[in-house]
Amino acid sequence: MDDLFYVNECSSTNDEISRILLYNTSDFTALYTFCQTNGRGQYGNQWVSSSGKNLAYTLAIKKSSFHHSDFLFNYYTAICVQTYIANLTGEQVYIKWPNDIILNKKKIAGILIEKKNINRTAYFVTGIGINILQENFDEISNAGSILTQTGQRLNLRSFVEDFHVYFTEKLKNIPSEDEIMIHLNTHLFRKDQISVFEINGSQQNGIVKKAEKNGKICIELETGMQSFYLKEVKLLY
Repeated sequence: MDDLFYVNECSSTNDEISRILLYNTSDFTALYTFCQTNGRGQYGNQWVSSSGKNLAYTLAIKKSSFHHSDFLFNYYTAICVQTYIANLTGEQVYIKWPNDIILNKKKIAGILIEKKNINRTAYFVTGIGINILQENFDEISNAGSILTQTGQRLNLRSFVEDFHVYFTEKLKNIPSEDEIMIHLNTHLFRKDQISVFEINGSQQNGIVKKAEKNGKICIELETGMQSFYLKEVKLLY
């Protein structure tokens, strides 16, 4: 059983859904809005979204429903978003490690997964922000939307309703760890291309080789192959 709730406006769908979970016992409980005023991104950053043009969606899934590691849940969530947008638009869509969604070299979606215990039940609270109709990103040079990157003007309500069905069905039929990793590494952004990374405050050239099951990214540097956790390395370009 799964439920999908809509709110006209909220500060953060990840926060708002916690109140619903106090009274809802569905295996999959989701909440969305097209007007999120104080969304969060990774590293404590703010997720900025234009009202009425983009989707802020959070799905709470019981941790007991997912039998792989937390790292694999992160990867699999990104895969679900990536494949849905690729199928919908007919475009090549990539995953920038660990879970940003890239369409035609621009970030169009971000994911923030928080673990919460509510009424003695452990949840993955999975926040997904998708830029759909926004056209102006001011000084955010690496951001785009489905509209800016494809020219496709989608219906917001139809998008979220179809995505919710797709996402929950994917979570009811979870592939093996190896299948998740193969898909991720097949669609890994800038894999096998020379890129610039920030490591320990300095810039270095390197080549993304693969994401690993333990949550690390494997990069070939001039000094040899090294693996990094999130926050230890940043892909600049």
